[in-house]
Amino acid sequence: MTGKKDTKLFAITIALLTVYLFWGGTYLGMKIAIESIPPFIMAGVRFTLAGVFLFLFSRLKGAELPSAAEWKGAGIVGALLLLGGNGVVAWAELRLPSAIASLLVATVPLWILVLNWAGGSRQKPSGGVMAGILVGLAGVAVLVVHPGGSEGKGADTIGIIVLLAASISWSFGSLYSRTAKLPASPLMSTALQMIVGGILLSITSLFLDDWTKLHVTQISLRSWVALGYLIVFGSILAYTAYIWLLKNADPSLVSTYAFVNPIVAVFLGWLLADEQLSTQSWVAAALIIAAVAIITIFRGKGARQNQTAARKEEGKLQAR
Repeated sequence: MTGKKDTKLFAITIALLTVYLFWGGTYLGMKIAIESIPPFIMAGVRFTLAGVFLFLFSRLKGAELPSAAEWKGAGIVGALLLLGGNGVVAWAELRLPSAIASLLVATVPLWILVLNWAGGSRQKPSGGVMAGILVGLAGVAVLVVHPGGSEGKGADTIGIIVLLAASISWSFGSLYSRTAKLPASPLMSTALQMIVGGILLSITSLFLDDWTKLHVTQISLRSWVALGYLIVFGSILAYTAYIWLLKNADPSLVSTYAFVNPIVAVFLGWLLADEQLSTQSWVAAALIIAAVAIITIFRGKGARQNQTAARKEEGKLQAR
């Protein structure tokens, strides 16, 4: 019995490290890939290929073919998450350091709470969660008012605003996915989202004139390697590890990726891309990461309290 527990603990640790490192590295990966590949073409290729792989893998694992309604639901989610979210992030990294991009995307849990609350959710945020939201908004305000970026490259206001819009689009997509008609298999659902999102990204690249800027013979080796990293490690391995963690680990532990990823992204940007953050950016980083950590901790406590209350109520009903 102890041996099985140790094996599972080891597997959970490896899966968590996979999500932490590979998802944290996607921001620098996108930054390097778009050096010689237009951003929407890069994102379109990335998600289409990853989606097709996950589709075939899901079918081999026994997942059923999706219905038209499931394609539609997954398509809407894919449009919000990958076109409005990830594709826009890739474009914004033409104007911003990858570390700044990762910090603004880290605000997604904050926007989900705000949008959910504004949408009339009966479950109001606790005092701890509200404190996290306010701390996070303060961090965003520091970046918007003082877009210092890094010493090597400034962070312009347009890039910051676009990234905030991308984070809100991702948040809308996350909320919509809770009620959308999606395949029962999480991997199949993700495959459809990636395929549709990848196709929409490729179509968008036509309207943005990306194809006239694409010169295949001039794509650098480092951009090819970065694209391969994004497809294999960022979109396939890390997401598969994430799905496995959702089924085998405590949700509050899994959700820690939300504030660990930007820490990894900032470190990799400093180590591999010489991104030296300004004082204002470090203050914003501390506030945003602290906010996501506070929200994650207090939401986890609230979820556990709700589960306990539900079990007690169920016990009362059974006693009757």
